[in-house]
Amino acid sequence: MSRLAKKPITIGKTAVLVENGVLSVKGTKGALTKRIHPAVAITVDESGISVVPKDRSRLAKALTGTFASHVKNMMAGVETPYVKKLILEGVGYRVEVKGSDIVLSVGFSHTVALKIPADVSATVEKNVIKIESINKESLGQFAANIRRVKPPEPYLGKGIRYEGEVIRRKQGKKAA
Repeated sequence: MSRLAKKPITIGKTAVLVENGVLSVKGTKGALTKRIHPAVAITVDESGISVVPKDRSRLAKALTGTFASHVKNMMAGVETPYVKKLILEGVGYRVEVKGSDIVLSVGFSHTVALKIPADVSATVEKNVIKIESINKESLGQFAANIRRVKPPEPYLGKGIRYEGEVIRRKQGKKAA
């Protein structure tokens, strides 16, 4: 069993409820729900939230740690939203938010429009895309989708990268 799931998770200011195989977490910034896998049991009492496997299978043991992490992420997200920043580098590369889409102009013959998920908010300041959400999973997936449009290349560093991401640069051709 996972070390994360061995200790009960303390409940802070959030309200946690488990019924009919659905975990609900409510906080000051919003509410999140997640379906619980049948191999895992989650119980809420005054000592905290405990995640235990229902049987001795390898899947159940693996999922206890996963669901313990999900519960912690949900509880943290409804109190303080998660934020990711992506930096657009390249001459002529532009980004803008149009309604519920984010439109990228990154050196292709066409612009690329990505639909912003309902639980994610996006803002653009110059060439920095700031996305924010209480749901860590949808935020990370949307950030990965944006980065996948034009990943940074190793020679000039042009592309879309996360803030703080280090791009290993290659030397390129040498002049004779």
